[in-house]
Amino acid sequence: MKILPKLLAATCLIGSGIGVPVLTSGATPTMDFQKEVRPLFESRCFECHGPKKQKSGLRLDRKSSVFQGGDSGKPAVVPGKSAESLLAQKITSKDADEIMPPKGEKLTAAETELLKKWIDQGANWVETEKPRHWAYIPPVRSDLPKVKNKRWCRNGIDYFVLSRLEQEKLAPAPEADRAVLIRRLNLDLIGLPPSPKEIAEFVADKSSLAYERLVDRLLASPHFGERWARPWLDLARYADTQGYEKDNRRSMWPYRDWVISAINKNMPFDQFTIEQIAGDLLPNPTRDQKIATGFHRNTMTNTEGGTDHEEFRHEAIVDRVITTMSIWMGTCFG
Repeated sequence: MKILPKLLAATCLIGSGIGVPVLTSGATPTMDFQKEVRPLFESRCFECHGPKKQKSGLRLDRKSSVFQGGDSGKPAVVPGKSAESLLAQKITSKDADEIMPPKGEKLTAAETELLKKWIDQGANWVETEKPRHWAYIPPVRSDLPKVKNKRWCRNGIDYFVLSRLEQEKLAPAPEADRAVLIRRLNLDLIGLPPSPKEIAEFVADKSSLAYERLVDRLLASPHFGERWARPWLDLARYADTQGYEKDNRRSMWPYRDWVISAINKNMPFDQFTIEQIAGDLLPNPTRDQKIATGFHRNTMTNTEGGTDHEEFRHEAIVDRVITTMSIWMGTCFG
């Protein structure tokens, strides 16, 4: 559970102020077809040139059709040459009978430039028959990228940061001042600023282990669990009132305290998951494991007179399913 804050603590060493790298010069990054170009095709072109309808025999949802052309036999896209590409000619035409799309709002200048830029960069098209949502792609541990300035790197994350900086011809900002560093660490890890005494002690500590000791001290603080419980409680839609019309009070704070305690104990994430979803179904569940299932008692409840109890029981079930899928599967299940 503490791995994310540790990663944040490690990256706090980079830069001063808010740690924004200094721009020197850089190359234009290659455009991502799936994220930048395909959505534009889907929203503005598929009505006439998509899976259901193919005017002039042209489909913009298939790579082969785009690069081989439709009935005209002329490719819609000539990689690297937007001026020779039928697609670019059509979307920039001054002829009302030729310009695409033929109806509705025309492409904006930014959208037109995006498509021309994609073509001029080589019309990179990574085609997948069934694009997979990121939530269903298993994470794979990557090898550390090669960097020129290895001495700058202090941990694995630094290699990835520096690799991208070097790729973009960026220079890392200087290391933060120690007074700035302890304040940044405190706010990241426990959500509270350091006292003047703590700042003075850290600034005066010239040991090579001063930073590591500071991180360990903050991770051991009871405030650590309070700080990092907050984003989880937001996901769990935690509240000490019922919601809806009366919004009466209800006692959910034991669940809040369970989350804080679990984080401070560094509970493994699989156990953290099981106890919240099904702690009461474990063999001989403890009181705390039953309290953990308060995760699914955070639904709003309506006690207004004249309500249909079955309707709001159903609403609660839907809320639990949607919340569980959103948090653990990264998927909108609405």
